[in-house]
Amino acid sequence: MARNPAPENPGRLPRRTPVPTAPPDPVVDVVVPVHNEERDLERSVRRVHTHLSENFPYPFRITVADNASTDATPRIAARLAAELPGTRWTRLPDKGRGRALHAAWSASPAPVLVYMDVDLSTELAALLPLVAPLISGHSDLAIGTRLAPGARVVRGPRREITSRCYNALLRSTLAVGFSDAQCGFKAIRRDVAERLLPLVQDTGWFFDTELLVIAERAGLRIHEVPVDWVDDPDSRVDVLATALADLRGIARVGGALTRGTLSPAALRRTEGTGGAAVGKLLRFAAVGAVSTLAHLLLYAALRQAAGAQAANAVALLLCAVANTAANRRLTFGLRGRGGALRQQAKGLVVLLIGLALTSGALAALHHASPSAAHGTELAVLLAANLAATVLRFLLFRAWVFRA
Repeated sequence: MARNPAPENPGRLPRRTPVPTAPPDPVVDVVVPVHNEERDLERSVRRVHTHLSENFPYPFRITVADNASTDATPRIAARLAAELPGTRWTRLPDKGRGRALHAAWSASPAPVLVYMDVDLSTELAALLPLVAPLISGHSDLAIGTRLAPGARVVRGPRREITSRCYNALLRSTLAVGFSDAQCGFKAIRRDVAERLLPLVQDTGWFFDTELLVIAERAGLRIHEVPVDWVDDPDSRVDVLATALADLRGIARVGGALTRGTLSPAALRRTEGTGGAAVGKLLRFAAVGAVSTLAHLLLYAALRQAAGAQAANAVALLLCAVANTAANRRLTFGLRGRGGALRQQAKGLVVLLIGLALTSGALAALHHASPSAAHGTELAVLLAANLAATVLRFLLFRAWVFRA
């Protein structure tokens, strides 16, 4: 398959909205890429079909994406498609898991696209939690993770060490925020896939890692679902060859990001003027309320030992760093470490403005009333903090976390 060139000016993604779920059109397309899987294919597809038919509340489709199998896989896939309602199969002449997913997702009419490995190492009960945030409009992509709290994993030490080292390498080189790039259990909204797939060059095992890196750099929301996962002891994945291909992929993507030839930031979603803005303001207010309370408690604890001005400065510094980090993740939806230091530096500038407001308020109080009570100091600090919070939100939105 020829690589699709990146669009010159793809434009921003529109505001995220819930997915229509009215039957009979499929809401979710579960794609199972296969290559020479004659032994496991029928058992796995029947198991997925039974689970979806009995437990899944939305119309679905199953797509077996065969990539250049040379055994009985195509014949089995064709028979299953003819026998099981809502099941289809497609065949590609060239090998490659990424190539198969690219083709199947590009051709699917479903608004939510899923990928799972044919060995079904991931417990199928996690499928609904995987797709629900995409259907509701909460997230753009969703991934199963074996490395987050709540996941239960059964696998050998070699696969465990390899997986953790790979994800640690991704965090150190590409500054990613997602925890597990290689779990074969992922979902994406079709409107997002239409914009991201032309940017993904890999056609093999690095495909979904590259997709996630580009999505995160574009500021898209990635939802993580801890999964129960049991390693397939008969897996035929060549670990060494896959690791070398992944290293080449990391170097290629990292180089493209550094040179600016890959610029996914242009895909950021357009801000809504209604519910999205209100939700952002409410989240900021909640973070601000916690920060203000923490500031007052720290000030009260340090006041006797350090004096009013020093206690205020230390409390404000500690709370400002935590406030910037919390707003970065919770209010403005930014993940990963890319740009985090720069944003913290800008946050410290905002801190200095807040410090000037609160310290100025204290200085004015002590000038007007040198023997002001401790409770009066706290009340003045509260009022000054409220004014600083409003200014902080405006500066965060227009400067610190500007897309």
